[in-house]
Amino acid sequence: MFEYLEPDASGASNIPPSPSARPQPRPERVRHLLYGSLAGIDRTIKILHAYGYADPNDWSDPIPVPPNSGAASAASPDGMTWMVILTKTLLIE
Repeated sequence: MFEYLEPDASGASNIPPSPSARPQPRPERVRHLLYGSLAGIDRTIKILHAYGYADPNDWSDPIPVPPNSGAASAASPDGMTWMVILTKTLLIE
């Protein structure tokens, strides 16, 4: 049931370091913004889902972007630009 670990030649024990000796990962939130046509945004979300990065339901509903904003330069063929947002929490070591 219990193992006795013999010290090695240097006299040090063979006990593995405790889990608390390793730095604990810390959570960090990152935000992804996609701008473009509804078709382009939908395709990108599906690609990221295929990679296993994010579920399509984790993205916000599409939001129309005002034409005078800087993001409107990514206008779709119909002249309308949309935006969706994903907030993801990653563990940083």
